[in-house]
Amino acid sequence: MTSHILLINCPDERGLVYKITGVLVKHALNIVSNGEFVEREFNHFFMRTEFSGDFEQQNLLQDLQEVLPAAAEIRLTNKKKKDIVILVTKEHHCLGDLLIRHAFQELNARILAVISNHDVLADLTKKFDVPFHYISHEGKSREAHEAEVMQAIQAYTPDFVVLAKYMRILSPEFVAPYANRLINIHHSFLPAFVGANPYAQAYERGVKIIGATAHFVNEQLDQGPIIAQNVIPVDHTQSAKEMAQAGRDVEKIVLAKSLKMVFDEQVFVYRNKTILFN
Repeated sequence: MTSHILLINCPDERGLVYKITGVLVKHALNIVSNGEFVEREFNHFFMRTEFSGDFEQQNLLQDLQEVLPAAAEIRLTNKKKKDIVILVTKEHHCLGDLLIRHAFQELNARILAVISNHDVLADLTKKFDVPFHYISHEGKSREAHEAEVMQAIQAYTPDFVVLAKYMRILSPEFVAPYANRLINIHHSFLPAFVGANPYAQAYERGVKIIGATAHFVNEQLDQGPIIAQNVIPVDHTQSAKEMAQAGRDVEKIVLAKSLKMVFDEQVFVYRNKTILFN
């Protein structure tokens, strides 16, 4: 039986869980799992409910609207695979991990294409029978290059765009059409270690932990809502090269974890942060 997911966020008020579950029971639906959270600072309510059963969507949504505040946002979906396009530059670790997960049905998504401003990862991508688009940025303005990339993405109409170590700064105009649908992975040294060679900078400063952050991209560089993070310990015995390798391992795991949560409809974006449900 198909599993459906109900996502609701609205101003908090008394009795919301009772009202929502009451509507589901009225429609003879079976609640499989349920999670709710109230963001206290802004008094905002979030609820993710997974349920099964047959129903008429319009009637269900209408009944929910009648018991919820007027400002409520209601989304009804199911655990279908998401269509994604991946942007890369030269680093293989995140792309390779996602391609393998995709090949073995471990990624709740369909990789429609990989787009890059270099051709370095073309052979790797083609081994997995995924289309690869090489769109060079050489000799082009950022606007002209982004227009070509955007055109290539739009041909696939993806649900999400994943930046798997895509080392280009994106303009607000590029980001805007993909609000809360553009996901990036980067090392967690920002803003302490900006610019090139962050692991070399970390090594020189004798850092004790390194990590990675996956986040939604917004118009401010690396300031979007955070989805997942992780760190591992390092010490003075490790070279900058060894730190970089360890960092790459963290990056691919954090990216995969964040994508699983997003694709499984476990993530709400509220203001500039995320609310996560397991």
